[in-house]
Amino acid sequence: MADRVRRVMSEGVLTYAYILLYISLSSGQIFFNKWVLSSKEINFPYPLALTLLHMVFSSVLCFVLTKVLKIMKVEEGMTLDIYISSVIPIGAMFAMTLWLGNTAYLYISVSFAQMLKAIMPVAVFILGVAAGLEMMSCRMLLIMSVISFGVLVASYGEININWVGVIYQMGGVVGEALRLIFMEILVKRKGLKLNPVSVMYYVSPCRQVYLFALCLLVPWIFLEKPKMDEELTWSFHPLVLTLNCICTFALNLSVFLVISHTSALTIRVAGVVKDWVVVLLSALLFADTKLTLINLCGYAIAIAGVAAYNSHKLKKEATRVSSDESQATSSIPLVSSSTSNA
Repeated sequence: MADRVRRVMSEGVLTYAYILLYISLSSGQIFFNKWVLSSKEINFPYPLALTLLHMVFSSVLCFVLTKVLKIMKVEEGMTLDIYISSVIPIGAMFAMTLWLGNTAYLYISVSFAQMLKAIMPVAVFILGVAAGLEMMSCRMLLIMSVISFGVLVASYGEININWVGVIYQMGGVVGEALRLIFMEILVKRKGLKLNPVSVMYYVSPCRQVYLFALCLLVPWIFLEKPKMDEELTWSFHPLVLTLNCICTFALNLSVFLVISHTSALTIRVAGVVKDWVVVLLSALLFADTKLTLINLCGYAIAIAGVAAYNSHKLKKEATRVSSDESQATSSIPLVSSSTSNA
């Protein structure tokens, strides 16, 4: 009994450690990217190039861990159909999200970018309904309306709004929503179970060379490379950029660790906490961040809607698990007394 209690407590501590690690890495990575892209700091204002570095680094590191050092085993079970229908879209949306999200930091403040991200559940729900993963209901429409209203109020309270940055951020939100939908399809409809490094390996550029080239390399050649060749004022700091890539890899790994030890809902709740941390800290760290009372009130309304959405999803998931367990119990054949005596 004592051993069981200790095991449960150790598992709980480990889970909270993973969640804390995710919140720390996610918040830190946002500030780190802003710092690298800022012309007043590291002065590497090329989000596509930065995203390329992240993807290449993660790809090489995954390859070394799985194929060279063989520290982590890449689990089998990946079929061509699953790879084409789910993994390739996940990789494409992942690349698009990073590119557009990082680009938004060139035009809008970190805090406002996080406020706009609060619209994520709305995008996930709409796309989930279209994919047949969610059901339309009056309750969900009310929750989505509250979130949307909160984001609108927060946007209205923004002093230095830049619509180019808003468009980039909304594009990143749609890309992330699509990525989550494809991941849910991969887990629920395809039934594929992979460890964190295996997932990162399959969606990384080393397994998706052509997709990688199409989504990031080609746009970089036409959109950013001419600027980099033309403008010689930018700086390249190998040590800083390598550390930035390491943090990105660790962040991606922490996401899969949290999901594998808890659930996708937990990562969303942790994301809400992380967003508040980022919004408040950015006001202290960056001069371009000016929070207003309207900003905070609107964001609070949106977060209340997000909390209601997460609560609804939690109850729905608990009901589903309970139903599955009851069906599994009822399907077990009863053993008669005569059979047992035999």
